[in-house]
Amino acid sequence: MLPSNPRRRTLIGRNERDVDLMMYAEGWRQRIEMNAPFDQVKAAKAKGYVDPVVTVALRSDGSLESVTFNRSSGVPELDEVIKKIVQQFAPYSEFPADLAREYDIIEIRRVWTLDVAIRLFAGGR
Repeated sequence: MLPSNPRRRTLIGRNERDVDLMMYAEGWRQRIEMNAPFDQVKAAKAKGYVDPVVTVALRSDGSLESVTFNRSSGVPELDEVIKKIVQQFAPYSEFPADLAREYDIIEIRRVWTLDVAIRLFAGGR
């Protein structure tokens, strides 16, 4: 059970000095990129869209707290597919012990690029 005021950390770029935090975020990114079914976004991206910026909040037990669009793709169907992709892979890995001592929730913000595959890039302030 999370405390009423959980300890949060938001990762926006790749300039983070906490190696454990970066490795956790990198593992999450790889899981999405390597396993997400691209055919799910292919049809939805046929319309004009912009690369969405999405923040995924993960709890220390690996469960998904939320999926927030900091910038929508402009295509509601595409945004919904992205949200479903994130949800379908939950739960994610538990935080390593060092991270769990520091944080209850880690928010990972990435730009989703959808060309011939799903790629997640740091950025999107």
